Amino acid sequence: MSYRLRARALGCVVLLAVAAGACGAGEESKGAVADVELSIATFNEFGYEDLLKQYQDTHPHVRITHRKTGKADDHHQTMFTQMASGTGLADVEAVEEGWIAQVMAKSDQFNDLNKIGPADVTAERWLQWKSDAASNRDGELIGYGTDIGPMAMCYRRDLFEAAGLPSDPEAVGALFGTWESYFATGDRFVANSDKAWFDSASQVFNAMVNQNKVGYYDLDDKLVLESNTAVKADWDQVTAAVENGQSANLVAFSNEWNTAFKNAAFATKTCPSWMLGVIEAQSGPENEDKWAVTAAFPGGAGNWGGSFLTVPKQSKHPKEAAELAAWLTAPEQQIKAFTAKGTFPSQNEALLSPALLNQTNPYFGNAKVGALFAEQANKVPAAQHKGPAAGQIQDKVFGDALQAVEHGTKVESAWKQALAEAEKLAK
Repeated sequence: MSYRLRARALGCVVLLAVAAGACGAGEESKGAVADVELSIATFNEFGYEDLLKQYQDTHPHVRITHRKTGKADDHHQTMFTQMASGTGLADVEAVEEGWIAQVMAKSDQFNDLNKIGPADVTAERWLQWKSDAASNRDGELIGYGTDIGPMAMCYRRDLFEAAGLPSDPEAVGALFGTWESYFATGDRFVANSDKAWFDSASQVFNAMVNQNKVGYYDLDDKLVLESNTAVKADWDQVTAAVENGQSANLVAFSNEWNTAFKNAAFATKTCPSWMLGVIEAQSGPENEDKWAVTAAFPGGAGNWGGSFLTVPKQSKHPKEAAELAAWLTAPEQQIKAFTAKGTFPSQNEALLSPALLNQTNPYFGNAKVGALFAEQANKVPAAQHKGPAAGQIQDKVFGDALQAVEHGTKVESAWKQALAEAEKLAK
């Protein structure tokens, strides 16, 4: 999940913006007659409201209907239902990274953007790991990349100082070189504080698993949980930290999790770029400058979040839909979306923009967050192959299993139960 998951914390309103809708995306340019009617379905906040108006102003023959859903879960459930029925999909469908594997498993229902998109728009425009995630084995490009969620680590400067730990981002970064050093520092912290080290075991575990070369599936979409020693090692480290009292035992994006930010219930947070906005919103103005962010991330680098724009074969105007999707994901528009809603760009050219690189965040001590996350984005390794149920296994199966451990279930029992549940999903 992702910047997209932010809506679980912020509670976005479900909105259907039609021709003269609240967002104005369906309004026609004055005096113009629309020859092509396009629909685009997104969720949460892509930062597209003003961009869709701009596109219509410069393309008076096009009218756009924006279907905007509050939660990523709801959007994708509707999308997969429409895929199964063969009708109802928008001309441009947004797909979040947690669901892209399921879409790629049915890529025959989507247009190859290499064929129908503008000739000058190729996969090379994006970070390679981003475009790889939306490319199938036949070399077809199914989605144009929108945003990404390069990882850093956020922490409470005041809680570090109270526990006798360094609080300067550079010094703190030295503590986060590996997951071993991160958890070792957590042991030091909880020994000198009545606060937790991190918020949720599943939030840490997911970040660790996503760094592995192989995750829950191999390249043939075979579930490899029992044989993948890297995933088991991640599990062992996280559950040991839970048993050592490092977890606040919270369910991410729950009301209790939201409140915990304000109450300074934990000291560190795995921090994709979009998480800065969540932390600020939930911690409130009274905690400004108490949070800091460091580029050092245990295990190197990683990504959490981001989406793609696809053109289903159900579209009656695939060429025009691809042109809209290409325009929305061009470097210039990615920067505008970033400025509007904080969606971090995935295009190589956009990552070099001064508007991005010069951005600072006053809430986090004027940290140079634009340059920090751009550097992290370029460090992300090759995209991990995600099998058909990878998102459900990560969020539901291991999320539930780790919550069970946090509430007293024996580690080995929770692991066996997770394996069994994952096998059911993979069938």
